[in-house]
Amino acid sequence: MGPFRTLYIDMNSFFASVEQQLNPAIRGQPVAITAMENEKGCCVAASYEAKAFGVKTGTSVPDARSLCPGIVFLPSRHRLYVRFNLRVAAVLDRYAELERIRSVDEFQIVLSGEATELDGARALVARLKSAVAAEVGVCLRFSAGIGPNHLLAKIAGKLEKPDGCQHLGPDNMPGRIADLALDDLPGISRSMRTRLEAAGVRDMVSLCRLDPRHARAIWRSVEGERFVRSLQGEPIPLVKTRRGGFGNSKVLAPEFRAPAEAYLVSRWLIEKAAARLRREARVAGSFALHLSPMGAPPWARSVRCAATQDTLEFMRMNRALWRRAWPYIRGRKLAAIGVHLGDVDFLTARTGDLLKPVAPGEMTAGERASVAADFINQRFGQGTIQFGINRPHPGFFERG
Repeated sequence: MGPFRTLYIDMNSFFASVEQQLNPAIRGQPVAITAMENEKGCCVAASYEAKAFGVKTGTSVPDARSLCPGIVFLPSRHRLYVRFNLRVAAVLDRYAELERIRSVDEFQIVLSGEATELDGARALVARLKSAVAAEVGVCLRFSAGIGPNHLLAKIAGKLEKPDGCQHLGPDNMPGRIADLALDDLPGISRSMRTRLEAAGVRDMVSLCRLDPRHARAIWRSVEGERFVRSLQGEPIPLVKTRRGGFGNSKVLAPEFRAPAEAYLVSRWLIEKAAARLRREARVAGSFALHLSPMGAPPWARSVRCAATQDTLEFMRMNRALWRRAWPYIRGRKLAAIGVHLGDVDFLTARTGDLLKPVAPGEMTAGERASVAADFINQRFGQGTIQFGINRPHPGFFERG
């Protein structure tokens, strides 16, 4: 058996490619996907034809139009992209062992048999590219990374775009990535790069040769040791993460930036987050509100509460935090807002309360009402039952 265990698939300009696949008239043209359908928005994705002009994720619509006068702007349709994600996943899983769907445009495959050798892995990549093109669409291309673990495979997948195939392994590490900056690697932020440099680790070769125990001290976590061991080619598996909370955030369109309108959007976000909490049979023991006034530092506060999944309880906490925020945000426009239900646990693990009274793992009357509202909304359409007045603000994740 050869040294390679993981194949990483990174779809190229996935959102724009899906749109080009569905509309042959825009194939070969620069295309940008926008979060909002006006000049205030920005690009959340761009085709390679647009990237050639300098348009990238985060480029504002006016700047993108200036960089590329002939660019085609299309509104994001996330549900559509999820459907294409599942179609690609189905094809990959027929030809190989699909281990994980890492994101809407990234997939992880387990290599075995002949594919653990470099030639066999490359032959598998060629088969997968042909199958995706034939069964999903010719515009759907991907770059592939081959490695002994998920981290090296993911890094390899970023080395040649679009439509590339690269590997990282004992024969070319660390020299193959020696020209990368530390924070070019997934999982290393600017602050972590600063911490590494303070510890004398200033280039990729030094990082790859770092003692894993020293890495644990620099990271102040076992994740540092896991990261460096992965860079050194050890078969370190992904750790299943524990969900820390349920949240929703929204970059506000101009008509929702006044505090009174933004407050109603926050109520809509709470309804969505609480419904997700109940779908997983969980309760939350804290609530947080994040507000980003335009031209001012953000404001954020949280409150702890008895563990609950009652939407109206979260609404009451939200109203109290908005009152606390009012002196700071009065007269300002808000660029973004967010809500977060934290300190989650399973409903079945909740202790009882003699004062309510509620037995261990039992729902309160308010929680049962919330579940009933979920059932009606699922049966007759979202918004059939609302928890008071709100302002729906569908955007990137709600379209399609």
